[in-house]
Amino acid sequence: MAKVAVVFHSGYGHTLRMAQSVAEGAGAELVAIDAEGNLTEAQWATLAGADAIIMGSPTYMGSVSWQFKKFADASSKPWYGQVWKDKVFAGFTNSATMNGDKHSTLHYLFTLAMQHSGIWVGTGMMPSNAKAAQRNDVNYVGSSAGAMAQSPSDSSPAEMLPGDLETARLFGQRVAAIAAKFKA
Repeated sequence: MAKVAVVFHSGYGHTLRMAQSVAEGAGAELVAIDAEGNLTEAQWATLAGADAIIMGSPTYMGSVSWQFKKFADASSKPWYGQVWKDKVFAGFTNSATMNGDKHSTLHYLFTLAMQHSGIWVGTGMMPSNAKAAQRNDVNYVGSSAGAMAQSPSDSSPAEMLPGDLETARLFGQRVAAIAAKFKA
């Protein structure tokens, strides 16, 4: 079994719920970036020891939160030693609007993974895009690059749609399965 870590920042709790669902599917350890954009030495060690790193951030103004960006900049230390080379990577995000420029956030996460010489995993899910599709279907937001969720700006984290959380869980499950194949 592959060791998976989910490193994320959550501003209002929605991305935390998504991270929990991803971690549930992957059997992963959660690594929360704090409100100041920092990780503990133990959390950095968790990432170094992981076979797969799944990154998550809310989408703010078309990109990751500043706290996630601070973490990404600090990851130049493991980058310099190629500590994360050949690890499996994936990413997820949440924003208030259906589009919300979430793909820009996933592209940022992908670029970070590539700079670390990683191997990127997408959702592997077909979008729910038929006339019969319902907002609560799996992958209704329709992303291939990474898991996406949408939470209205006036909703609480408890109100996240089960379909988005199931998408996140299935995504985590896929990343863990692929990481296990690479580890074998």
